[in-house]
Amino acid sequence: MQFKEIVGQETIKQKLLTTVKENRVSHAQLFLGPEGSGSLALAVAYAQYISCENKSDEDSCGECNSCRKYQKLVHPDLHFSYPFFAKHKDDTALTFIDQWRKAFLHNPYLNLHEWRTYLEAENKQANINIAECHQIIRKLSFKPFESEYKILIMWLPEYLDKEGNTLLKIIEEPAQKTLFLLVAESQDDILNTILSRTQLVKIPALKDADVQAYLEQHHQTEHLAAQIAYLSNGNLTAALHMISRDDSSYHELFARWLRLCFTNDGLKLIEFTETLAKLGRENQKNFLQYGMCFIRECGMLLSGAGSLVHLPEKELVVAQNMAAKVLTLAMVEVIADELDKAHYHVERNANPRILFLDVSLQLVKILKFKTFPQGTQHILY
Repeated sequence: MQFKEIVGQETIKQKLLTTVKENRVSHAQLFLGPEGSGSLALAVAYAQYISCENKSDEDSCGECNSCRKYQKLVHPDLHFSYPFFAKHKDDTALTFIDQWRKAFLHNPYLNLHEWRTYLEAENKQANINIAECHQIIRKLSFKPFESEYKILIMWLPEYLDKEGNTLLKIIEEPAQKTLFLLVAESQDDILNTILSRTQLVKIPALKDADVQAYLEQHHQTEHLAAQIAYLSNGNLTAALHMISRDDSSYHELFARWLRLCFTNDGLKLIEFTETLAKLGRENQKNFLQYGMCFIRECGMLLSGAGSLVHLPEKELVVAQNMAAKVLTLAMVEVIADELDKAHYHVERNANPRILFLDVSLQLVKILKFKTFPQGTQHILY
């Protein structure tokens, strides 16, 4: 992975290059950035640049022996650790290294859901177990084979439970020329004992213009690329997912759901929640994610910011009608909150029939009876 292959993040790239040029490479760094920002790709490109035998001021050469091995993720001094779904207590990241290489090389912006599909993990919980911690200590106890540095890239250290404390000594006092590059999305979920031993590299979400330019280079029209870039909110992973899925089906489902809630048609609403329950967890999450985006656009219309709304014509008409005849800003805020909570519970394997029926009843109260759930502090307009 070379820096030139990474979308945007020019400021971060220059900072990383400077640390190498000025010989200020910290032995333990935390690349902290939201999903789709390119933090994992940046960590791999940084490691390749450090190990490159013929680096320039701006990037690794991409042609030397080290770079060729890095591009296939087979360099003997490059190690990866990541959450996995252990079938046996002795399983480590090495057990799944072939799947990892395939997943990353296919999409350096992958998320945990995509990684899960490569492992056929179904509904198992991901973690980085104690066997993996011991394996990290063993393989980092050796001297580098070919490069000046031995580098470990750990993706999503949030999935290290208390077993992660096993790594504290080697992180704080590593062997000479050993680097730890941790790539995380949520600082609050990382063990404080590990967090305090790393140098923070904050990576922002991508700019809409960078996402749009990338999508246009990959055969999307200017209009569609701008629309997807706006809706993805700086998340290239989400943008690529939007290209591959058919959002029109989500729109029709979501619009129908809102109509049934507004008319308070109980029997049809119960039948409809059965339809939602059968979608499968990932489709349910995508459906709720679409709903939050759509409701946000309605809020933009109600706020007088219609010029900022990026919806296809058919969906825009529905949003305009709802904003004019049904919704208020207070309703938009509460509905968005209900959908966000539902998304959270779907991720945690809530019973979909109970969940969607409960959310439906909350939407009936909001849309039909203009009654907000207790505890909300929204102002009626």
